[in-house]
Amino acid sequence: MTTAVMNDLSPDSDQRCNVLGVRISAVNLDLAAARIDSWVKSREPHYVCITGVHGVMESQDNPELKAIHNAAGMVTPDGMPMVWANRLAGNSHVRRVYGPDLMLKVCGEGVAKNYRHYFYGGGEGVAELLKQKLLERFPQMQVVGTYCPPFRKMTDDEDRALIEHINCAKPDIVWVGLSTPKQENWMSAHIGKVEAPVMVGVGAAFDFHAGLKKQAPSWMQKIGMEWFFRLVTEPGRLWKRYLKNNPRFVWHFALQKLKLRRYE
Repeated sequence: MTTAVMNDLSPDSDQRCNVLGVRISAVNLDLAAARIDSWVKSREPHYVCITGVHGVMESQDNPELKAIHNAAGMVTPDGMPMVWANRLAGNSHVRRVYGPDLMLKVCGEGVAKNYRHYFYGGGEGVAELLKQKLLERFPQMQVVGTYCPPFRKMTDDEDRALIEHINCAKPDIVWVGLSTPKQENWMSAHIGKVEAPVMVGVGAAFDFHAGLKKQAPSWMQKIGMEWFFRLVTEPGRLWKRYLKNNPRFVWHFALQKLKLRRYE
């Protein structure tokens, strides 16, 4: 392997792939975890977006969300279309970096590194259940706090109290389990206020690891059909998302690859 390629694959590399104007990081699971580790060590404040077709298409309708993605320290390729787009761009090392997988890898490897974790999000009681389940898997893991936000918008006083609660707990990583774009908006609004060096928006990973929802079989994930599994298991909540976003993504991505439209 040449020195140039090795440098491209280092944790400090910020190589990106333009997918409809959203800068998807050219990473795999090992590189993503290594980059988070480097931020914890350096205490540099960053947030991580775990982004697939849904996040990219929401960004087409919401310029602010696109800007939030592009300001993130890392935007991992969550979903095979983001992986395929990277490979078409020549980034052959890229693999899917799925939120639940990244969470398990970082939590597991973080035991020996004494990482301190905070869980923010989920429905009532979900963050505490997640803590319980992860401590069963990683008994020495340090979970220094959990918080389940109300479904309504928090008041300024509530938000200040939350920030104080998180900062007093001194976490290294704040895991954010809200839906897109709520979690991206929250991380962007709290970077620099929350003193933890890393915030990671992992969405449904809270429900998956708490045992409240089933994950798609690995073979479905590998061929890019996880969306179908989730649609079948949660049709009432997800049918609009997938029937709207998936066909639009294919159309817009074709326009981009054929150079019929520029996505800045």
